Order: sequence, then structure tokens, then C-alpha cells
Amino acid sequence: MSRLRLIAVAGGLVIACEEPALAQSPTRGGDPKDSFRVNGSVRVRYEALDGQFRPGLAPRDDLWSLRSTLFAEWNPGPFRIAGEVYDSRAYGAGPGGVLTTGEVNTLEPVQLYLAADIEKPFGDRSKLTLQAGRFTLNLGSRRLVAADDYRNTTNGYSGVRADLRLADRTAATVFYTLPQQRRPEGRGDLEDNRFQLDRENGSQQLFGGYLSRPLPGGGGLAEVGYVAFRESDRSDRPTRDRDLQSLSARLMTDPRPGRLDYEAELIRQTGAVSAGLQANAPRLDVEAWFPHADAGYTFSHPWRPRLSAEYDRATGDSPGGRYSRFDTLYGMRRADLAPAGIYAALGRTNLETLGVRLEATPSKRLDVFASGRALWAASATDSFSTTGVRDPSGASGRFAGYQVEGRIRYWIAPDSLRAELNAAVLHKDGLLDGAPNANPYGDTRYVSLALTASF
Repeated sequence: MSRLRLIAVAGGLVIACEEPALAQSPTRGGDPKDSFRVNGSVRVRYEALDGQFRPGLAPRDDLWSLRSTLFAEWNPGPFRIAGEVYDSRAYGAGPGGVLTTGEVNTLEPVQLYLAADIEKPFGDRSKLTLQAGRFTLNLGSRRLVAADDYRNTTNGYSGVRADLRLADRTAATVFYTLPQQRRPEGRGDLEDNRFQLDRENGSQQLFGGYLSRPLPGGGGLAEVGYVAFRESDRSDRPTRDRDLQSLSARLMTDPRPGRLDYEAELIRQTGAVSAGLQANAPRLDVEAWFPHADAGYTFSHPWRPRLSAEYDRATGDSPGGRYSRFDTLYGMRRADLAPAGIYAALGRTNLETLGVRLEATPSKRLDVFASGRALWAASATDSFSTTGVRDPSGASGRFAGYQVEGRIRYWIAPDSLRAELNAAVLHKDGLLDGAPNANPYGDTRYVSLALTASF
């Protein structure tokens, strides 16, 4: 283990293990003890899936997962030092079940950074924040770069970032990072919840920037973004050598009772990718697209019910010498498409979907939503979304079926203990039912139950 990684682990554990009794609201000046902030969480979750859609896996799957986090920050001002440890473990994975680094990442110092807050660098009410080290990222719509929360593990990044906010609420972010590559990777090590530090190096680079401005009249924003991702082979792992540039533009308004709201985003992805994992594989030009649109109405009712229609299309690959399968990079999927975990049937690639959603907040302790959507492959000859189901001939067509899903969250003890129930049914038709490698197990049914304690 390198000296740098030893320092990162030691520093993360020292920061994270400060006595919770010192946790107080950060203050500037005075006793340094008063600048400590400590919080954390423990989530236990059970997931079960019947009617597996992934080719080659057992028809049924279930998994227990445990995720513990501990975050600590010392903020005497204007500098802040912070660290966060994630301990993500999984239990009960069967030989034909899903188990990846999405479920297991033991005692990982996901965050360990130094930040500086500079007040009024460009006049009153402006602020510049500089950050360096290991940290999480949630940028723009989170469809390209996010710190996943539903999944048992999260995405971490090592590098630098700068955030600027002006008095008129114009905001800009620029960043250069090396994504943390989660370990261990072997099935046996994952089943044993083996401790192995994540790695970051020049074989994967993620950088870019976002700029947003409020819309006239307030209540919304216009945003543009640029995200670049560069990848090269490691000695122990060949890759597709992706070199991708993603340009995005987004308009959105905030939901308000008695008013219509909307969000529209368009992402164009270009660059180059190798046709295979071989070192001499030919390079293919990339031309991929992702549009998202939704429009909703929030009713003037104590429950604040919002009814919306949603459309997403992520291009898939087609014959012709150009690569057109959209790559969502480090984006989240739960907010738009479907639960992750051992389900994770829908992702932003080779997918076209039209759906409706109803969400409500009956009380401060309870929120619910339900959605239904029809599913198509954007390309009939490419693998459908993230299922692995494919008909290279295209004879099974583009239609894949329907998904119905929902979620209920309830604070058993406000701000301290919350229960969460997720459920989804994937009705397979067309491509998901008739492709040569489609499983004969019928519709997929998924349920998860989680309990999260926070302090």
C-alpha cells in the first residue's frame, strides 16, 4: 500500500472518529472545539427479486446490505478540514446473484479534503469555495456526475474543484478529478467483504464545468455544462479507452402549488472509443444523445400532490461504423428511472421511455410516489438499457414492456430513524421476452425494505 493511501486512511479515520460529543454548530472564532461537526448514519436493507432479467443468472435473488457512514468536519474559518468513511457490506449473496462493487466497499475514506470559503471576492453576497482532496460530487441534474445514495456504495472523486456564486445567483463550478475505482473486484473478496482501498490514477480522468443563471422572475434556472472523461488501459484491466465529451443544456422551473412546472435537458456526447478490449482494436467516433423532458402540475392541497409526464431517450449503438450508445458516466438512476441495487434494470443507455408519475407529501414525516412507464430500446440491435438482453438481428423489435414502481418513506422518529419501502414490477414484452438470450422466468418483481438511523 502506498504512503499516500496510508495517509488518506489514517487521516480519514482520525477525523471520522472524533467524539460525537464535540459535534456542535460550526462557529467562527472562539474555542476551536466549537468548530467541530460530526454526523453519521447506519442503513440496513433487504432486497428481493423474482423473475431475473439478466441473462445467465438465477431466477431469484435476494441480498442483505449494511451501510454505515461517519462524517467529521473542523471549521475554524475560513478553512475547513473534513473526512467521511463509508463502510458498505453485503450478506447472503447466492452463487447466481448480483454482487458487485455497487454493494461492497469496506471502510473506505470516500472523503478527506481541505476547503476554503472566500467571502465577497466579487462584491457583496458573492462567495468562492475552493476544495482539494477526496470528495463526493453532485453536479447539474446529476445525470452525468453524482454521489449515488440508493446504491449501497457511493461515487468518490479525488482532485480539485472551485465553486463561485454571485449576488444575482449566477453560479459556476469547475473541477478536475480522478474517479475512485472501487475495490475489491473479485467475487470471493466481495462475498467476504474484504477491506481494500479504492484507487485513483491517471487511467481515468473526469473534468469540466457548469454554469447556471436564474430565469427571469425567479423560480427556475438555465444551465449549461461540459463534462470530459478519459480512460486508458491499466496493467491489470483492459478498457474501451473511452475519450468522451458531453455538452449539456438545461431549463427548469421549481414545482409550486397551483402552477405548472417543467424540466428539459439535452446532452450531446462525442469523442472516440475502441471497438473492443484488444490493444489494437480500431477506434470508433462517438455520436450519442440524451434528451429528457418532464412537465408537472402541483395541486393546491395539503398533501401537495404533483402529477407529471416524463420522457427520456438515450441512444443505443447501431451498425454503420460510428458508436452511438450513450454513456451516463457516474450519473444517478433512482430519481428518474428505477431503483439501483440488485434491480437496476433501467439506465441512461439504449432506452426510450414515456411515463407518468404521481407524488405527494401527506405529512412532514411521510412522502410517497408511484410511476408507470412504457419501455423501448432506442436501437433494436443493441443491448436493452442495462439488462444485458439483446437481439443482434433486430427481429424482436424495439418495444420491451412496461415498468410500474413506487416508494414510501416514513420518519419513525423525525430526523433520526426513517423506514423506506421500494417496489417495482417489470412486465417483459417484445425484446425482453423474445430476444435470443432473454430469460424464460416471466415478469420481474422487486421489493426492498430499509431502515436508516441518523445522528
